[in-house]
Amino acid sequence: MRIFFVCICIFLTNNLFAQNKSYKDSIEAYFNNYVKNHEVVKGKDKELMSFFAPDEKYRINCQFEKITDAPWSPMETSGLIKKIYRVYGKIEFTLNDTAVSLNIYQSQDLMATQQYRDHLFIPFTDATSGVETYISGRYFDFEIKDIKANQLIVDFNKAYNPYCAYVSGKYNCPIPPAENRLTVVIRAGEKSFGKNH
Repeated sequence: MRIFFVCICIFLTNNLFAQNKSYKDSIEAYFNNYVKNHEVVKGKDKELMSFFAPDEKYRINCQFEKITDAPWSPMETSGLIKKIYRVYGKIEFTLNDTAVSLNIYQSQDLMATQQYRDHLFIPFTDATSGVETYISGRYFDFEIKDIKANQLIVDFNKAYNPYCAYVSGKYNCPIPPAENRLTVVIRAGEKSFGKNH
């Protein structure tokens, strides 16, 4: 009986390790693919892109709430041209014992295209912004179909920098509205360009 119990413990421990390793491997593969296919950063400059070590605690199942009849409004950008978005909904979750809420936005321009009509967007800053990560924040992209039974999985390990983080003055990158400026520390996803913390 004792041998059986020990074998079960070893199996469960190995299985848990395999699951964690599999997740870590999948995120590292995501990083590699992201860098390889980046549209702005080219050649040797790709070596200046860096990421926090994958951490599964930052893969969070969030409660989603749809916002109906939200008005279209301009969002500030890094350039002179404001972009028009509306709040599609919001997500709520707990991170490091802190209740967190983020707005999800829908682009008026992208809705006019067949390919991106269901595209959703989360710009955000956190306590690492301007220290370990890009000062003006990072982004997530989703599609409406990713929301299931009022739940949305947000993996901060996949948070990425806007193009403005690499090239100054060329792009109109949306700046996260005040509602999406978080006070929590999120050491996950892409770091500041050129820094290796």
